[in-house]
Amino acid sequence: MEINKKTIERVTKKLIETPSPVSYYEEITPVMEALATEFGYAVSYDRKRTIYIKVEGEHPEKTICVGAHLDTIGLMIRHINEDGTLALRNLGGINYNNIDGECVHVHTRDGKCYSGLVACTSHSTHVFDDARSAVREERNMMVVLDEHVKCAQDVRALGIEHGDIISIDPNYHYTEKGFIKSRHIDDKAAVGAVFAVLENLQKAQKKPYYNVLFAFPFYEEIGHGGAWLPPEVEEYVALDIGLIGPDHLGDEYSVSICAKDNYTPYDRGLTSKLIQLAKTNNIHYCVDVFYHYGTDASAAIRAGNNVYAAAFGMGCFSSHGLERCHIDSVVETAKLLYAYLLSK
Repeated sequence: MEINKKTIERVTKKLIETPSPVSYYEEITPVMEALATEFGYAVSYDRKRTIYIKVEGEHPEKTICVGAHLDTIGLMIRHINEDGTLALRNLGGINYNNIDGECVHVHTRDGKCYSGLVACTSHSTHVFDDARSAVREERNMMVVLDEHVKCAQDVRALGIEHGDIISIDPNYHYTEKGFIKSRHIDDKAAVGAVFAVLENLQKAQKKPYYNVLFAFPFYEEIGHGGAWLPPEVEEYVALDIGLIGPDHLGDEYSVSICAKDNYTPYDRGLTSKLIQLAKTNNIHYCVDVFYHYGTDASAAIRAGNNVYAAAFGMGCFSSHGLERCHIDSVVETAKLLYAYLLSK
């Protein structure tokens, strides 16, 4: 089970540094097409812009789907204020305490891109009495553009309008000790694991046991990425982050198998199979129950799809902030995915 760490890190970095907040697919779609071509595969799409890579199996009578979402948390312009600052709307589970003072980019519908800074309206201790105490929530936050603008009309003259997407700069780092520190590890490290497995299948000239659809949705962070599935799919396995905290066994070196999220327990038989595969293949794993958490697998169940559902992924510290995981956790995730794909 040879998993190439260099492939994981290279692909993860490339994807993380390509902005793709919820619903914003334009920049990352050609990147995914190029990666698929590099590894010898082709892509297709559904009407939700979900990207699919199909891999034929030894036994085509059954199709399983493995989902790893491409969307990240981000922001949308709710209103252009009269002073030229931007009022915001949350795309996904933004914690505004974690993005105060962060660099961002505004993406317009005609393809323009402008840099800016997200800040609290009481942004300076030299000026505002409540600079430290003001609650970092949507009504108290704004984006200041790196442009010479003094009013709303100046902003609109740049081609910026309500509903434009704002991406948060990832600040990616990969350390000598193997730690990935960045925003948007959720869930682009999982996509890196997928491509490492695809690379392995090609080099080993192996096929999965069943037909596999790899799905890369753009709406997981708001709860409906996996809500529609192709009708031939019988199992949906979501690759998503594992959580780290006092009530969890997960860490940054293991793959976390999710027994239950905030909506539903996952299929008992499929989850037990994943646990047994981890044991049989000496994969470092844990099983956890997550509370403030959901995946595309539970979205698929909630939408009424007739599938078995399960979820697992790399342990991720400080989720939805400046996140951290170790490359070994992504490798263990890839190993479990590889074992699952080859199993009956």
